[in-house]
Parts: sequence; C-alpha cells; structure tokens
Amino acid sequence: MMDPTTDNAGNTGDAGTARASLEALRTEIAKAVVGQDPAVTGLVVALLCRGHVLLEGVPGVAKTLLVRALASALELDTKRVQFTPDLMPSDVTGSLVYDTRTAEFSFQEGPVFTNLLLADEINRTPPKTQSSLLEAMEERQVTVDGTPRPLPEPFLVAATQNPVEYEGTYPLPEAQLDRFLLKLTIPLPSRQDEIDVLTRHASGFNPRDLRAAGVRPVAGPADLDAARASVAKTTVSPEITAYVVDICRATRESPSLTLGVSPRGATALLATSRAWAWLTGRDYVIPDDVKALALPTLRHRVQLRPEAEMEGVTADSVINAILAHVPVPR
Repeated sequence: MMDPTTDNAGNTGDAGTARASLEALRTEIAKAVVGQDPAVTGLVVALLCRGHVLLEGVPGVAKTLLVRALASALELDTKRVQFTPDLMPSDVTGSLVYDTRTAEFSFQEGPVFTNLLLADEINRTPPKTQSSLLEAMEERQVTVDGTPRPLPEPFLVAATQNPVEYEGTYPLPEAQLDRFLLKLTIPLPSRQDEIDVLTRHASGFNPRDLRAAGVRPVAGPADLDAARASVAKTTVSPEITAYVVDICRATRESPSLTLGVSPRGATALLATSRAWAWLTGRDYVIPDDVKALALPTLRHRVQLRPEAEMEGVTADSVINAILAHVPVPR
C-alpha cells in the first residue's frame, strides 16, 4: 500500500478536521514504531471501515507494539488477550458466575467488551477458542445462555499472528479469516530502519512505556464518527463497482486457487477503496485506490491449490496477476 498524501481536492470543514486527526494518529504511532507506514495506514483504514485487522509477521517485528501504540494514540478503552493453547472461549467472551449472596447467576464480562481488543498471537490457541470471536467480530455482540449482549462502539479487533509454519501455531478457520477486513504482513525492517530502532533503544526508548516515548491520545470517538460520515459520502461510480466485482470474480476462476473471494470480500474491497480515496483527499474512488488495497483486503480470503503452493505460488502473486489482466475502467 501507498501512504496517504495531503489533501489534494481542497476539502475543508469537518472532513479536513477529521482527516487531520487521523494524520496526527499516524504521527503519534511513528513515535514508537519505525518503518511500518503501510501497516499504520492499514489500521487507520480499518478504523474508518469499522473493520478488523490481522497482523502477520515473524516474532520480534513490533506487531504488538504497533497495536499498543495505536491504542495509546486513541482515546478508547483497550484490553489485551494473550492467546495460549489452554485459553477457553469464556476467557474471551465472559461467562455466567453464580453469586452466593443473591443465589443468582450474573454475567461477568470478558475482555472482548472493549473498544480496541488486542488479540495477541491469536493462532497459538486452538480453533475452538479462535472461533469465540466470530460473533463479536461480525455481529458486534456476544451471546451467552441465549442472551445477546452488545459490544461497545467503536469495536475493533487487532490480532497478531506468527506465520503458520512456525511451531505451536494453529491455522485460523476460513470463516474467521473472512471476518478480518485486512491482513497486513509485517516485514523485517530495512537496514536503515533497524539502525534507527537500535538508535532509539540506545537513547533510552522503552517499548513498555509509550507515554515516556511521547505517544499521546490525539483522536477519539467523535473524530472517528466525523471521519466515517465523510468517507460515506465518497462517490463510487458504476465502472468502479464493476471493476471490483471483476477482480473478485477472477479469483474464483483462477486455476491456482481452490477458494476465491466471496461477495463479502468484494464488499470489503469497495469499503477499503473508499476509505483510501478519502485519506488521499479525494471524494471519489479511482482504479488506483482499488489496486492499492487489493492485496491486504483479499490475500487472506483466497486459498491456494496444494500443487500451486508447492511451486512457490503465493496469494499475493495470484492477486497481482489478476490485477494485471482485469481491464481497468477509463
């Protein structure tokens, strides 16, 4: 993904103010995390789209620090769950607890009842516990003993995972992967970025104390509401809608894939493209917006054929090939 540019459409008023708040959010996160601008941008896009984010990378590339920095820069309630092999679904969602004083059962909320949930190393717990988040992520509620309980608004799950080939990991079920708006890959830093990281640590940077690093809350629920209302006004032409559909349908016909992008994925790509267009200062979507968000929005929604995987084909390479062949609207 590219980085948003400054407002090039002359937008002013509430839209400009909301965009400035989210730009300040990016600046605050950069005080703690070096060289991960695409991932930061992806988190901002997810906030605008009311979506959830899956961050994948090897241990030690600041996945958790990135989400913690986002939480510190937002005036939102935040909770963290460390996913382990023995974690139970009720440890995430909450459960009924018997009160001996009243002789009644009362519901004790789990950590999912928050605005920003950090699901750390989500693929180190079995699929049963992973699936405990399905209803929360899709319906924004938790049902216990037949009673639905709404989650706070806004609600965002930011999950981190190690690559599936690492020991002690469980692949996420396809149904849960499809609930994530974006899958962002966190690469190893460049040489210069790694030098910058070490320089910060040599100067006393403590990743466990983000306040001391200067990360301050710069945006809250009101800023998000204003930004989302502005994004909703971003124009999408029929040609762009058809372009999104053609890309997603092409994944279903790819000989390298056993599973293509569902209509939910097409809707997600349209939403992220609108948010991207708004971040770049436009009130309309162009094909480049769709191309910029295609990989993070679609890569986790497709499944490779085993023989293609053995030949070194990746989800990203298949999607890039589709983007190169699907006709671009003028």
